[in-house]
Amino acid sequence: METTDPPASLLCREVRDRKGRVYRVGESDVDIMGRSRIWMVVLPWLGLTGVTCAAYAFVAARDGLRDAHQGGGDLFWPAGLWALCQAAVALPAGLLRESRRLPARTAVLTGAFGILLGYLALAFAPNLPVACLGFGVLGGVGAGLVHATCLTLPGKWYPERRGGPTGFVASGFAFGAVPFLPVLGSALGRADHRILLAATGAGVSLVVASAGWFFRDPPKNWWPPHIDPLRVPADPVARRAREKNPPAVRQYTPAEAARTPVLWPMWLCLLGAAGVTALGIRFLVPFGREAGFTAQAVRTAVALAVTAGAGLGAVGALSDRIGRRSTVIAACLVLGIAQFGVLAAGGAGSVPLFLGCAAAAGLAGGAVLALVTALAADHFGENHSASVYGLVAGSLVVAVLAGFGTAAGSPGALHPHGAFVLAGCTGLACAVPALFLKAPGRPSARHIVPNPHPLGEEMA
Repeated sequence: METTDPPASLLCREVRDRKGRVYRVGESDVDIMGRSRIWMVVLPWLGLTGVTCAAYAFVAARDGLRDAHQGGGDLFWPAGLWALCQAAVALPAGLLRESRRLPARTAVLTGAFGILLGYLALAFAPNLPVACLGFGVLGGVGAGLVHATCLTLPGKWYPERRGGPTGFVASGFAFGAVPFLPVLGSALGRADHRILLAATGAGVSLVVASAGWFFRDPPKNWWPPHIDPLRVPADPVARRAREKNPPAVRQYTPAEAARTPVLWPMWLCLLGAAGVTALGIRFLVPFGREAGFTAQAVRTAVALAVTAGAGLGAVGALSDRIGRRSTVIAACLVLGIAQFGVLAAGGAGSVPLFLGCAAAAGLAGGAVLALVTALAADHFGENHSASVYGLVAGSLVVAVLAGFGTAAGSPGALHPHGAFVLAGCTGLACAVPALFLKAPGRPSARHIVPNPHPLGEEMA
């Protein structure tokens, strides 16, 4: 190990471990941005909450939009285009951020403005094509900029234990839906969709922009000064977290990460989890009605499936203790089993089982997204974590295309029972690629050969 000291004018130094990875230590979070790094968790959470809140405003106003544009089925297209653009912008946004041409603050402010334009276009568009382009493209790209920035920022500021912070920020998806849960009871169905969308777009954009104004990326290779990256931590909790989730052996570029075999199991896990979650929520209502559950029970199940992600902070903290890969495997198994649990609840007529499985599926699906984001930084380093996440998020594009294409083209082609069987099998299958989520460049314990001549024998 060697140490390199930059000029004396800097308050930091660079240390290099035995693998050659460089750590920049000496500067605290307060030295860099004038405030504690906890703000880089709270503010991104607020930004993600705003994005989800804007998305559910579309759901709340769907009845008014259906009447205004004379076509219910066509409403899949603006929503589908919005989700597609949100997922597709992650990679270019990550590349621009890491090249310093698009700082985190600029990315979020631009995204907030795009969200505002999208919802104004949706509220006042004269016809559906204009609404589709305005809301889908402008709103989707804006939401994608905010989403990609908020989800990857905590891992850069918490390189030693990023699971809890990343999971907490991801829980903003669930909290953003809370203001619009009354739509499940049609409480907002009679509201003027123009006022609802315009007010939501303006309010959400203001909140997101206010939070994003304080965003800042840490310097490349930054490491907290109170933690020695070259020594085993004395604290047992920190030591276990380091053992279960060791830092990446070096900083991988997106091209280098794409050439490693571990990136594609991540891609498959995220693809499967996104598809299973969307499919499960999509068919909860028709299945619940077919099973004879009351309308209130069905609405509650959907609400639980959407808001169960509020517990992602606890799941992320758990992954810091038991290991990110083990937690991903467990989340995939829970996601698959929960789909079969919904089927069993329908057959037995058990409302508690129905509600519990819906909540478990929502929590497990959100957990895979948060944990894969943290794993990308664990395996490939923090310097390019935003663009590497963009590569992995490409799987969401495939899920969106498949899901909305099926829903818009043949919404009744898949029976609810068949949908849950398919979702359950897919969720269980996602655990298989999760078994291969091992950090590249790190030797396997099975391949380490013991020294045939220990020091005692050589001295003798």
